[in-house]
Amino acid sequence: MIELIISALIVIGALFCLIGALGVLRFQDVYVRMHAASKAGTLGAGLLLFAVAVASAEIGLITRAVAGVLFLILTAPVSAHLLARASFLAGVKTCDATQINELTGKYDKQQKLASQKR
Repeated sequence: MIELIISALIVIGALFCLIGALGVLRFQDVYVRMHAASKAGTLGAGLLLFAVAVASAEIGLITRAVAGVLFLILTAPVSAHLLARASFLAGVKTCDATQINELTGKYDKQQKLASQKR
């Protein structure tokens, strides 16, 4: 029974990682690519780490795997947000299919540069 659970976690985790990789390759702009990488990639890697935790019988390895999952869950959304914000401030355009951009006009580049110099 344990082998079936481990196998299912590995297969599902690998599929999510594959979906995230395909999203990075196929989507049109950097913002949607980051979304695919941060959501599907994090879930896939987390499931793979859970498979490692279930497969091992050592408490130290289980603790490290769970800590790795928690670290992924905490850092992936924050890093994707920071990369998207930096891309927007750098002037990276969205694809033509984007209909609503709620950040247009929200950031003044001169004010941002002045606050960075302080």
